[in-house]
Amino acid sequence: MILCAGLTPAWQQVMFFDAFRYGEVNRADEALWCASGKVFNAGIAAHRLGGPTLTLAPVGGPPRAEIERELSQMGVPYRWVVTQASTRVCTTILDRGSGAITELVENGRPLSAGELEEFLRAYAEEAARADVAVLIGSLPAGTPASFYRRLVERTPCPAILDFRGEGLMGALDLRPFLVKPNREELAQTVGRTLDSDAELVEAMHALNRRGAAWVVVTQGSKPIWVTSSEGVWCVHPLPPDGLVNPIGCGDVMAAAMAWSIRAGRSVLEAVRLGVAAAAANLRHPLPGRFDPTGIHERAGEVHVEPMA
Repeated sequence: MILCAGLTPAWQQVMFFDAFRYGEVNRADEALWCASGKVFNAGIAAHRLGGPTLTLAPVGGPPRAEIERELSQMGVPYRWVVTQASTRVCTTILDRGSGAITELVENGRPLSAGELEEFLRAYAEEAARADVAVLIGSLPAGTPASFYRRLVERTPCPAILDFRGEGLMGALDLRPFLVKPNREELAQTVGRTLDSDAELVEAMHALNRRGAAWVVVTQGSKPIWVTSSEGVWCVHPLPPDGLVNPIGCGDVMAAAMAWSIRAGRSVLEAVRLGVAAAAANLRHPLPGRFDPTGIHERAGEVHVEPMA
């Protein structure tokens, strides 16, 4: 089983405009609602790729019924920690004319100490049954960064960590299998700018030395960098084909890598599949709901370049 777990899911509105004008009345040409946030994006993507999955998240308030309805319609297995606080609501604005994307993001609402402990217990139960775990997304307001470490401590299977900052640094000595920040998140984590690729690779190797077996860093449409104690690789993305909505591509990539690792494939093969899945995600208006047809063939087209 692939376990996708995170504490800041969202109920998301995606609005499409022919032209969006800041500070004026704008009428959307189309508006869609969906379960989103990094944990849902990854969980849905893992399910789309096939095989047993489970999505674990805290969910509460009015969005809960709509989230359950949508995930049930898609057949996505889930387990909730039901919370007093309502699940946050976020909005994505896509300007078709300019291609600009604006996100209005509500921070995750605080969880009680009891709810956090319930999540910890639920996570430990599911991680004990999992083949791969994806721990993804930010923490709710007021949750100590050390909570990430408590989760990783309860992960007996290979773990993919997709979060940043103090929480990530505090869990590296537990030797996670793979960490996947983007370039900006890595810079925030190490506390310095990463203006050159050499600086980027050195920061990645610093995470390797502190315990991460593999580090994978994305940077939007630019190449993906991969490091381990044994080498450095540059992975070139596929050319975009029919860009609709790039939101969630990193989350989809994490899910696809987990799928590959569960299947016994190498990390570099996992990154290839992640790139192909992210490219498919670009063509869908809602995150994680891509068509998996042909993804494995497209993964074979992804070029991996060993670096000196």
